[in-house]
Amino acid sequence: MIEGSYASGTSTFPLLGRTIGEMIDSIAAKYPDNEAVVSVHQDIRWTYSEFIAQVNQVARSLMGLGVEKGDRVGIWAMNYAEWVVVQFATSKIGAIMVNINPAYRTYELEYVLKQAEIQTLIIQGRFKTSDYVGMFYEACPEAFESKPGKISCEKFPFLKNAVFLGNIPYNGMYTWDDLLKKADEITLDELIERGEVLTFDDAINIQYTSGTTGFPKGVVLTHHGILNNGYIIGEGMGFTDKDRLCIPVPFYHCFGMVLSNLACVTHGSTMVLPSPTFDAEDVLKTIEKEHCTAVHGVPTMFIAELTHPDFAKYDLRTLRTGIMAGSPCPIEVMKQVNTKMHMSEIVIVYGQTETSPGVTMTTTKDPVDRRVSTVGRSFPHTELKIVDSKTGKIVPTGEIGEICARGYCVMKCYYNNPSATHATLDKDHWNHTGDLGTMDEEGYFRIVGRLKDMVIRGGENIYPREIEEYLHHHEKIADVYVVGVPDIKYGEELCAWVKMKPGQTLTEQEVKDFCKGKIAHYKIPRYVMFVDDFPMGVTGKIQKFRMRESSIKVLGLQEADNIETA
Repeated sequence: MIEGSYASGTSTFPLLGRTIGEMIDSIAAKYPDNEAVVSVHQDIRWTYSEFIAQVNQVARSLMGLGVEKGDRVGIWAMNYAEWVVVQFATSKIGAIMVNINPAYRTYELEYVLKQAEIQTLIIQGRFKTSDYVGMFYEACPEAFESKPGKISCEKFPFLKNAVFLGNIPYNGMYTWDDLLKKADEITLDELIERGEVLTFDDAINIQYTSGTTGFPKGVVLTHHGILNNGYIIGEGMGFTDKDRLCIPVPFYHCFGMVLSNLACVTHGSTMVLPSPTFDAEDVLKTIEKEHCTAVHGVPTMFIAELTHPDFAKYDLRTLRTGIMAGSPCPIEVMKQVNTKMHMSEIVIVYGQTETSPGVTMTTTKDPVDRRVSTVGRSFPHTELKIVDSKTGKIVPTGEIGEICARGYCVMKCYYNNPSATHATLDKDHWNHTGDLGTMDEEGYFRIVGRLKDMVIRGGENIYPREIEEYLHHHEKIADVYVVGVPDIKYGEELCAWVKMKPGQTLTEQEVKDFCKGKIAHYKIPRYVMFVDDFPMGVTGKIQKFRMRESSIKVLGLQEADNIETA
C-alpha cells in the first residue's frame, strides 16, 4: 500500500538509448512499405521508404544552407507533411527545431526570433486572414531587400536564412524547391558523419510555453526525452505497425509533435493529417476514409465532433484508441467518446511541455471509472510526488499538493532564461509543475487546480500576465488584470478587468480590436469588465480568485462552472 504521495513508474521495457535520427532509420528499414505519412488535404501518401528519402534530402539541404549542430531552425507552419519532414530532418543533423505557433502575430514572432536566436526560419503561405510572409517582413523589413541566405538584421543578428514553404519566389527567401536543391551540395556520407557526432542527450527542440512573469519561455527538450515519451505513449495505446492515427492536434505543440508523431514513428504506425488546422468534419471524414484506428484531441475537439450535425452519417467503427488531453476532460464527454466513437481504449494523458510532455497516463485496461475520473498513474521510468508547496514535504495520499516530476523526460532548461529555469527545476532536478493534485492509494492522480494562474483554453496554455503586459500599452488603460473563467465549449475563457485612466472612455470592442492581429486570437479576452478598483488582500496583493468568482456571477457562467471534470 502506498502511504505518501510518491510514485515511480515501473516498466517491462527499457528506455531507448538512441537519437531520433537513429530511430527513424531503423523503423524505415523495418517497415519500408508501410505508410508513414498520409496528408489528406495535400493528397500526399508516403511509405516509410519514401518518407526517409524526404527526411534525408531536407537534412542535407539544411546542411547546404550552413546549418550546424545546435543551430536553431524555426518552423512557422500548420499541419503539413513538410512539417513532419523538418521535424526529423533537423534531428538527423543535430539542429534545434523551434516550434512557432501559427496563431502568433508580429509582436510574438519578433520575440521568438530574438529569444531563440533563430538562424533559419521556414514559413508557410497565407492561410485565411493570416499573412505569414507579410508579418515576417513587418518584423524583419531588411529581409525584403536581401538575397536568399544573406539576411542581415540588427534586431535578429542570428537570422541568415528564410525559406518559404512553397514555390512563390518571395524577396529574401528560398523557395521549397530552392532548399531541396541545396541537398546536391552535401553527400549522404557527410550526413552520416554528422549523425555520428550526435548523442541522445543533445538538445533537439525548443517549444514555447507562456510564463507567469511575462513573455513565453523556450523549453529545451532532448532526443532522449521526446523520443522515449512518444514511445511510451505508443506502448500505452497498444500501437503496432497496423495502427493509423488521425492527427487534428497542432504539430507546434507537444501533443502533435510527440504524443502523435513520435508515438507513430516509434511503432511503424501511420500519421494521418486530416487538415491544416482542426475541422470537425474533416476529422470524421478522414477517420472513415483512411480507416483510422486512433484519433487524438483536446476535449473541445471531441465535443465538436460529437455534436457535428452529420456525426451519425460517418462510420467510425475502425477506431479503437486515442488520447484526450490538453485540458481537463469532462467526464460525460469521455463516456460519449467511449461509446459513440467506439473508442473503448481511449486514454487520458497529463503532463506539460517541460516534461516532454507526458508524466501520467491511464491505460487501455483501466476500468472506465478510472479512465473518466483520473489522469492515470505515473509513466514508466518517471518519478512523481505531491508536495506541500510551502514546506516541500511529500503529502499523505489523498491530500492536495503541488505535482512534481523527475526523470528522463524533464527539460534541460528554459533557453537563455536561467532565473526561470531555477524557479522550476530544483537542486534535485524535480520539475515543479505548478499544478495542484492528489494521488490515491493505488497511485492514480487527479488534477484539482493550479498554483499559478494559468488558463487552459481549448488545450492552449495561456498565462494572463502576458496579455496584461500587452494591454498596458493601451493609452487609455491605467491598469488591467486578466483571469480565467469557466466556459462550456473551451473549458476556460479569458476575462479582462480594465481600469481606465481618469477622464477616458473605452468599450469592450475597442479593447478586443487593440489585440486583434497583434497577439494570438486565443489570447484575446472573450469578456471585458470595466472597474474602478480590484479586490485586494490586507497586504495589497491582487486576489484573482475573487475576481474569478465575481466574473462568474456577473457574466452568468454558473452552469459552466458546475461541469465536473477529471
